[in-house]
Amino acid sequence: MSLFQKLDTNTADSAVSQKPGDTEKVRCLIIGSGPAGYTAAIYAARANLNPVLYKGLQPGGQLTTTTEVENFPGYPDGIDGPKMMEDLEKQAARFGTDIRWGMAVSVDFSAQPYKVVFDDNKAVEADTVIIATGATAKYLGLESEQKYMGSGVSACATCDGFFYKGKDVAVVGAGDSACEEAIYLAGLCRKVYLIIRKPYFRASKIMQERVKKIPNIEVLFESNTKELRGKQVVEEAVLIRRKGQPDEHEEVIKIDGFFLAIGHTPNSEIFQPYIETDDVGYIKTVPGTTKTDLPGIFACGDVQDPHYRQAVTAAGSGCMAAIDAERYLSR
Repeated sequence: MSLFQKLDTNTADSAVSQKPGDTEKVRCLIIGSGPAGYTAAIYAARANLNPVLYKGLQPGGQLTTTTEVENFPGYPDGIDGPKMMEDLEKQAARFGTDIRWGMAVSVDFSAQPYKVVFDDNKAVEADTVIIATGATAKYLGLESEQKYMGSGVSACATCDGFFYKGKDVAVVGAGDSACEEAIYLAGLCRKVYLIIRKPYFRASKIMQERVKKIPNIEVLFESNTKELRGKQVVEEAVLIRRKGQPDEHEEVIKIDGFFLAIGHTPNSEIFQPYIETDDVGYIKTVPGTTKTDLPGIFACGDVQDPHYRQAVTAAGSGCMAAIDAERYLSR
């Protein structure tokens, strides 16, 4: 019985009879299951690459923490983030992708075929590897952040800002990204608080000047967020102003949304000994392609995109990665 037949009878887990610790050989291995990973799987499966996809640490990627997605083409009424990722997974499986639970824990890219070891101690050797492990937004570490995740707390103004049109919101951060988020939200919201822990910006001068010229942005220097409060959704933030100073005091601001803009961490650590990354850890790719500096290894989605970080751009790069992998193998 073929691999595809086994998948069609819902027995994909038994498609490979090897025991944990054995080494399996595949043509195309996809690591990660966000929009980039699943789109790569759809295209790779349709190209008869027999892709094997491991879901990773956060199956479905960052969209699984989003309540509603309204800016992905094809969903005029919007769609729940987890439901969208469920649909993408079904589509990838429909074309024969072998989808598995598991997280890559180590790699050996020193020679071909490339070897990846997963958390069940299973080793996979692959002719091509598509890295779609995404990036993780940085949070303040507050218990209330987790409580209101998707109910007022977001790490993407471009994704979720529209839901706060005409409302009051806060952005946390002091760099260019925070300023960009604040400026974007100022065009939608009634009031934007920019919460900065230090008494100064870290952003470039030009971004600082842009923020200062927008009347509905209020910059709160020397402010630390203590907690978020509200019944079902965020209604206010408790700040500690001038922490450690003689005039330290608490202040409450009424807000409907709380946006984190303190950076992302690309999930590329295990690949960095072998693949070129920038100083933050984003995997570098040849412009206009998903090719890394190693032949047969491709990167797509947020793990190689420090600029856009959108589901639609991640999906597009996943398509590119599969096409790049197919062309590599055909040669």
